[in-house]
This record gives sequence, C-alpha cells and structure tokens, in this order.
Amino acid sequence: MDAGSPSRPSPADLAAAQDKTIPDVIGPGLRVLFCGINPGLWSGATGQHFARPGNRFWPALHRSGFTPRQLRPDEQREMLELGLGITNVAARTTAKADQLTAEELRTGGRALVERVEQYQPRVLAVLGIGAYRTAFGRPRTTIGPQPERIGDTAIWVLPNPSGLNAHYTLDALASEFRVLREALEAGSI
Repeated sequence: MDAGSPSRPSPADLAAAQDKTIPDVIGPGLRVLFCGINPGLWSGATGQHFARPGNRFWPALHRSGFTPRQLRPDEQREMLELGLGITNVAARTTAKADQLTAEELRTGGRALVERVEQYQPRVLAVLGIGAYRTAFGRPRTTIGPQPERIGDTAIWVLPNPSGLNAHYTLDALASEFRVLREALEAGSI
C-alpha cells in the first residue's frame, strides 16, 4: 500500500491483491474458530481479515458479547487471547465470493476439516450458509447449530457479515452471533 495511506488500500493495491492469501488467526484450544467464505481484496491488500469498511464482522462480534470492545481488523491477533480465531473456506482473495467455483469451495471444505482436526476448536462457526452448503454438500442447511461434527468440534452456521448481505441487518447479525455465544456459555455445545 502507498505510504501516505496505511489503512486504506489504493486501487493499485486492491488490483494487486487478487488471488493472494492471508494467514489464519488460529491456535490450539479456541472456543470458536470463525470461518469466512474467502478474503476480499481489502483483506488481501492489508493482510487483515474482514478488513473492508462496511463488513459487519467486527461490530457483530462485539455487539454479541464475544469481545469486550469492537476490535479493528489490525487488532485481529487479540482474538486469540479471547479464545477466538479466524480462517476461511477458500484461501484466495477475490472481489466477491461468487467468483469462487464450487470445486474451490469443496476443496476448501476438505482443507478446513484438516485444520479443525489439527487445532480442535470447540466450535467451527462458518459465516455464510451458501458456502457451507457447497463446501460440505449440505444443501438443506439452515442458520444455527448443525447435527454433524468434525471430531469433537461442533459446527454452527452464521450469516455472512459482508455488507453485501442485505438479508441481515447488523442487529440481526449480532443476534445470531449472540445465540452462539450464549450456547457456548451455557455449555450446550
């Protein structure tokens, strides 16, 4: 990114970010591993998950009670101290998730299972019902807890927090995140 604008990628930065990958925020013993569909161009340009202004992941995470304050994308590593992490179904950055092929999502789903088996979070929270349906071959999946598990890891599907997801307001997203947090705290998952 250009030196004059450290937090806002230039158009050239965004163009150069196409098809990049960014590191997961992950470690052993997580309460929840949040899993996006794939990084967007802002994330690819900054190296930070859910970095695009208008993405509602960080506000929903805070409003639901998962974080004591609203974290910024550049503070993503602080999630580990809270027992939270971030990964993606597909690793490569795109302008929009619909630029991924079904095969990329299925391949990403298999790689995600391997990550979950390695790190064993208590819950895998997939952020995007369509991506989950394709990646895991579950066409009838609904938002919420899923009947299947990956080893001892429960699976929970949440709405996609992208600003492009007009089906959910920020309050509705935070409410869905809160249901997951309350189930964790109650020990029901």
